[in-house]
Amino acid sequence: MIDLKNRIYLILFIFFIPLTAFNQVNSTYSLKILGVVQDGGLPHLGSNKLCCENIEQKRHVTSIMLINNENNESYLFDASPDINEQLNFMGDRIKKDLKGVFLTHAHIGHYTGLMYFGREALNSKSINVYAMPRMKKFLEQNGPWSQLVSLQNILITELNNNLKLSVDPNIIIQPIEVPHRAEFSETVGYKIYGPNKTALFIPDIDKWYLWEKSIIDEIKQVDYALIDATFYDSEEVNYRDVSEIPHPFVVESMELFDLIEDEEKNKIFFIHLNHTNPLLDKNSDQYKFVKVKGYNVAEEGMELKL
Repeated sequence: MIDLKNRIYLILFIFFIPLTAFNQVNSTYSLKILGVVQDGGLPHLGSNKLCCENIEQKRHVTSIMLINNENNESYLFDASPDINEQLNFMGDRIKKDLKGVFLTHAHIGHYTGLMYFGREALNSKSINVYAMPRMKKFLEQNGPWSQLVSLQNILITELNNNLKLSVDPNIIIQPIEVPHRAEFSETVGYKIYGPNKTALFIPDIDKWYLWEKSIIDEIKQVDYALIDATFYDSEEVNYRDVSEIPHPFVVESMELFDLIEDEEKNKIFFIHLNHTNPLLDKNSDQYKFVKVKGYNVAEEGMELKL
């Protein structure tokens, strides 16, 4: 005979748990990864390294897209210079289905794809572009971006740090300012709140300790964390002044994240990889080590359910 306590557990299992799982599986929203490499792309201009000589190794510049698979309405996060190829799957639906573009900052891999919205290319009509105050001002006051504004190829909506924006009954977007070289604009990451799951997207940041927030706390609050992994370690950038490119090395991030549970590590997807980063090679010892430690490496075409 089943006692009262076990009977309650059984009722929960039969009714509540399957319903929760059903909602998770049947979410119509997903994040599609359109690119995984740093601003310079792969192949990389001026590089004679083996990674750039192998055309089959081509990768697109980092960008992700939020898609409602029920009606195809989509939001792009960062407009990379590879946008032509990345959005080719949308075909002639792009003018109708692309509802907006969220920009992180004014470095070349993150906003220059906007040029293809101009009259020389798509000649879009009033595509929503979401940007922080300095980023908005930069686009409005500098050509050729200002022409996109004056011709109403794009309409810019100003964002505010940490202020949530509802773009859909089931989707909320929150910009989060992060420390990074700010020559022309501030830099933000985004929290993307879906009907079931939440994602964190930070493709560019300086060292984690320079941020006022705790990346560990932020990871604990989300289901997916797509974070800056530009360089694997210092040896990879021995040809550059590291002070000019103070990204968190992957080895530094893993050392920091060693303090968290395996379940939290599995939320992490390393993204925005430089063309020299060994994580681009699945056969490398570094890639295998990262996977054994419980982390993920973002791949183009990957879709994460929200």
